[in-house]
Amino acid sequence: MRIELSDETLEVRLARWERFFGLMRSIRVERTDISDVKLIEDPMRIAMRSGMKAGLRIPWVLFIARTLRLDQVFIVRRRQPGLSFAVANHGALQRVLLSTPEAAELARKLGAQGS
Repeated sequence: MRIELSDETLEVRLARWERFFGLMRSIRVERTDISDVKLIEDPMRIAMRSGMKAGLRIPWVLFIARTLRLDQVFIVRRRQPGLSFAVANHGALQRVLLSTPEAAELARKLGAQGS
């Protein structure tokens, strides 16, 4: 996974294997459609507690999955901080949770609230 942030968009580019096993495409969201940005200390715990999911799920190691309602995406690896944000104007998708070593910097750039 590679995260690219520009002045206009946030793009989460998944590797071919992540798209295949995660049953999803890469995500591209306009920055104006992003809200409720939060830095998450333990994203794996949230991913594991969020109900039924479709995609790649290796508990306590890796989640590249969506909820069955397709309203949440989890791209989470253990031992990495997370970035959570709400999404508007993107079909059924309402929230994204990513883990990345750059989570704090991305949260700051996107205007995160304390969490």
